[in-house]
Amino acid sequence: MSSPISPRLLKGGIVLIDPDSGTVQRVIVLQYNPDTLTRSFQIKGVGPEGGDRSEALRLKGPAVESFKLDAEIDATDQLEVDDPNTAQFGIQPQLAALETMIYPTTSQLQSNNNLANIGTLEIAPMQTPLALFVWSRNRIVPVRITELSITEEAFDPALNPIRAKISLGLRVLSVDDLGFDQKGSSIYLAYQRQKEQFASKAQAAALSAFGIGGIP
Repeated sequence: MSSPISPRLLKGGIVLIDPDSGTVQRVIVLQYNPDTLTRSFQIKGVGPEGGDRSEALRLKGPAVESFKLDAEIDATDQLEVDDPNTAQFGIQPQLAALETMIYPTTSQLQSNNNLANIGTLEIAPMQTPLALFVWSRNRIVPVRITELSITEEAFDPALNPIRAKISLGLRVLSVDDLGFDQKGSSIYLAYQRQKEQFASKAQAAALSAFGIGGIP
């Protein structure tokens, strides 16, 4: 009797791409998928908060959507198979991959310092790769990291962290943030179209479910 084949468990994570070409620069896979994913929305309405009641049903743009998740990183499996990087550094490489998403590179910092030293009056803010939050093929969305908290919980004899909890906050970047000409905007529009397609598949209900026969 053959044993049943378990379905492959897909992982969530973040992909960093070049904001202009879309070239993938780094893939960060969560070791363990979080148990919960919190999503919040800030609606961009124009009234009546704005004072014009005639605009109460109008929207200025897509809602500002945010994600919040907690994940864990543990070196146990890698240490059991004698992974040399883990034996030497613990989980510091995995933590650093997350941390460097929110820093400009040292070369960018040095370049801006050199420009300042030669008297350049206007120095452009440093550009980072575009982050994509990937949570299945149906949810690939451009985001900005808004919060990153790391709690290191266990260490090896050399004080390298070997277990940590990660708290990550992400803000979805819509066409209002990116414009329509960047690579990220087409990814966002595909994400919103997917929402619309899912909404069209929701089972229709009748007014009788509310105990009414029509709208007064």
